[in-house]
Formats: sequence, structure tokens, C-alpha cells
Amino acid sequence: MEVRLAKSAGFCFGVKRAVDTVYEQIQTGQKIYTYGPIIHNEQVVQELEEQGVTVLHSEAELEALQEGTVIIRSHGVSKDIYEKMERQGLRCVDATCPFVKRIHDVVHEKSLEGCQILIVGDLGHPEVEGIRGWCEGNCTVVRTEAEIRNLQYEKDTRICMVAQTTFNYKKFQELVEIFCEKGYDVSVVDTICNATEARQTEARCLAAEVDAMIVIGGANSSNTRKLYEICSRECKNTFFIQSRDDLNFGIPDAAETVGITAGASTPNNIIEEVQNYVRLNF
Repeated sequence: MEVRLAKSAGFCFGVKRAVDTVYEQIQTGQKIYTYGPIIHNEQVVQELEEQGVTVLHSEAELEALQEGTVIIRSHGVSKDIYEKMERQGLRCVDATCPFVKRIHDVVHEKSLEGCQILIVGDLGHPEVEGIRGWCEGNCTVVRTEAEIRNLQYEKDTRICMVAQTTFNYKKFQELVEIFCEKGYDVSVVDTICNATEARQTEARCLAAEVDAMIVIGGANSSNTRKLYEICSRECKNTFFIQSRDDLNFGIPDAAETVGITAGASTPNNIIEEVQNYVRLNF
């Protein structure tokens, strides 16, 4: 059986930068917190907790802190979280992905200019919630064709349309085309990360060429779920796993090639474990 690993599988620039930032701060000897899991990968978060890093899961937990270093995770946070930390005298280390930070700047500027902000992404995802928190005024979040078709504004409304960095690039372009047909004054800013677009394209091509496809990533990872959706459309034997321990399924006997890709929050050691296990056992 041939096992083919996607070239771009694993940590993206923003995730690696965030994880490296935490390890650097651990070396200071201070008490370290992250506002939310630094990335969406349970193994990485657990390893950091074993080294004394505490995850803050809510604003209430943040407000209870009197001292310490709080690291902003790669997904970013809303403007008011920064303000809370400053008022409480906490040391803030910002590990927000620069591509996400760019969206914060765009929506903040455009909303101050009077534009309505339209975010294409997953409502409730920490990155999207952070983006919403930089809008001065109302904003709308959509992710489906039905939602975009049903969306209505006043005719003279100026709209700025952005996307979650890990959104499906092809789907975003389709939603932009549908919305622009409505005739509004729309400014579209393509904020999908280039690495995300390349990873999705590569995964789509690989899945179309293999007999079975394995997608590795955290259960809560939005970009990994999108990779799984993309691969599933190209290869019916597509499996979503978090680690080698989840390889409890049977790859079809007739499968001659297996493709492997991984989300942006998946460490290389997990990818290597899966790759080696598949080569030895299937």
C-alpha cells in the first residue's frame, strides 16, 4: 500500500508562532495563562498544562486574576478583552495570528467609516467572536448559501465583507458572488489565509487521487473539519481522526493508496505516528 502525505500537513505559521510563544514564556518562570486553549489540539494543550500553563475558559476566570502573564491565543480576542487585562494590571503577550490581526484592523476601520460588517464564518468560533469584538456597531455572521440569500439590508447600506481565515476558499467565492448579485455597495476583503487556501487545494487534489484518505486534527478544529468535508467529496473512504489511537477502522482491502493530511493545529509527531502506523499495519 502506498501512503502519500500532503506537503502542507501540520502546523501553519500562525499556530507554530503561538505555540512557540507559550514555550518561550514558560522559560521566564512566571505564572502563565492562555485565554482559551492556545490552539485547537488537545494533546498540545495537555502538554502545556503539564508544564504549568493554565487555560482560562471564560471572562469570569480572567476577571478573577490579580497577577500573571496572559497569552492571547492564535485565534485572537475582542477589543474588550485587551482592555480588561490592562485594567487588571495583567501582563499581556499577544500570540494572535497576524492574518487574524489583519481582519481586526479591517473591520475596525471599516465599521468606523460607517460600513456594516458581514463576516463569512462559523458563529461561535473563537476567531469569529474575536473579529466581532472589533466591529464598532452591528455585524452579521453567515456561513451558508441560504443565509446569504436571505440577508437583507437597506439599499444605501455600505457593506464590508470578510471571511474567517480558515473558511473554505471555494465556498467563500461562491457566497461572495451570490451576495454581490443583490446590488449592494459591497467591499470584499479576501481574508482567507493563503496557507489555508493552499492546504485545502492540496487536500482536494490528493483525495481525488487515492483510495482512502485520513484527515488528522483536533475535534474542535474548524480548519480540520473543513479539510474533512473537502476530502469527503472527493474520496468516499475519508476518515477524521485526532491521533493514532483513533485508527480503529478498516481501510478497504482493495485500497492501494492512502492519503494523509492534517489541520493547521496538528503537531508533526502525531502526523508521523499516524503515517508510520498506517504503513506498518494496513
